[in-house]
Amino acid sequence: MKPDDRVSLSRRFSVAPMMDRTDRHCRVLMRLISRRALLYTEMVTSPALVRGRTPERFLGFSDIEHPVALQLGGSDPRELAAVARMAADRGYDEINLNVGCPSDRVQSGRFGACLMAEPQLVADCVAAMRNTVSIPVTVKTRIGIDNLDSPEYLAGFIAAVAQAGCESFTIHARKAWLKGLSPKENREIPPLHYERVHMLKARFPHLEFILNGGITDIRVGVAHMSGMHGPALDGAMVGRAAYDTPYILAEVDRLYFGDPAPAPTRAEVMAAYVDYTRSQMAAGVHAHHILRHAAGLFHGCPGARGWRTSVMTFGREGKNITELVSLAAELDGRRAEAA
Repeated sequence: MKPDDRVSLSRRFSVAPMMDRTDRHCRVLMRLISRRALLYTEMVTSPALVRGRTPERFLGFSDIEHPVALQLGGSDPRELAAVARMAADRGYDEINLNVGCPSDRVQSGRFGACLMAEPQLVADCVAAMRNTVSIPVTVKTRIGIDNLDSPEYLAGFIAAVAQAGCESFTIHARKAWLKGLSPKENREIPPLHYERVHMLKARFPHLEFILNGGITDIRVGVAHMSGMHGPALDGAMVGRAAYDTPYILAEVDRLYFGDPAPAPTRAEVMAAYVDYTRSQMAAGVHAHHILRHAAGLFHGCPGARGWRTSVMTFGREGKNITELVSLAAELDGRRAEAA
C-alpha cells in the first residue's frame, strides 16, 4: 500500500490494545472488515525494545494495517523517546502510552495504571517522545486508581499531561485497584463513570477525549459522541467485544465515518484472510497463530459453534485452509435465508 492510498488517522472509532489478542494477524483480520477503524498493537514495553535483540518481533506490521498505533508501556523518558523513534521510522501512525493496565507484572516495571500517581513523570515521558517524533503521542488512562479517584485529581492529571503536549486521551471510565483485583476483575468490578469523561470534555474542550470501557454495542459510542449524554466526545474505543465478535466492525465505517460503501460479507473477509494466512505460512508462521483470531467471525449466527471448531481444527492442522472460504459462504447463505 502506498502512503497516498492510506486512510487518514482518525480516532472516531478504535479497537483497544489487548494482550494476546491484537497482534499483527488479528489486526489484518479487523482491517479486512473495517477500512477506517484505528487499530492498536498489544502493549509493548520500552525495555523489551531498547534492550532486546529482536525489536522487529514486536514492531513488525503489514502495510494493510494502517492506520495503526503502537501502544507502549514504560516510565523512562529516554527509553520511551528511543522507542518512539523506532516506531516512527517503521511507519506507525501514532504512539500511545499505557497508563491504565493494573496488572502486578506491569506495576513491578513501574508502568501502566500506577503512573496515575505520578502525573509529572507521565508528562515528562510524553514530552520526551513528542520532542523526538512528529507523529502523535497519546495517552490511554483510567479515571483513577485506589484512593486517587476524585474528579479533581483526574482533571489535574489531564492538565499536567496536556501541558507536556498530549492532545488526545483515551479514558477507560473505571478506576483501577492496584491491589486485590486481577486485571480481568479490574475490567468488570469497578463501576463505569462515563460522566467523568464528559466532565473532562467540558473542562478541556480543546482536547480530544475517546471513551473506553464496557462498550459492547458500537452504537453506544455514537450516542456519547452526539451530545446526548453531555458534551460530545470525540470517539469510542471498543475492546473485547471487537475481538470476540469481530464482524461488529462491519458497521463502523458507516456509523462513525459516514462511509456509504457496502461492508464486505464474512465470506469475502475470509477469502482475503485465507490468502493472507497462506502468505504468512510460506514465511514460516503456523496457521493456528493466524486463524485463531477468526473463530468469532460468525458469533451469534446459525452454525457459529461449528465454524469455531472448524477454524481451530484447520488452524492446528495447517492444511486445506481454503475450505474455510466455502464454509463461510455456506454460513452466509444460511444467514440470508434466515433473515
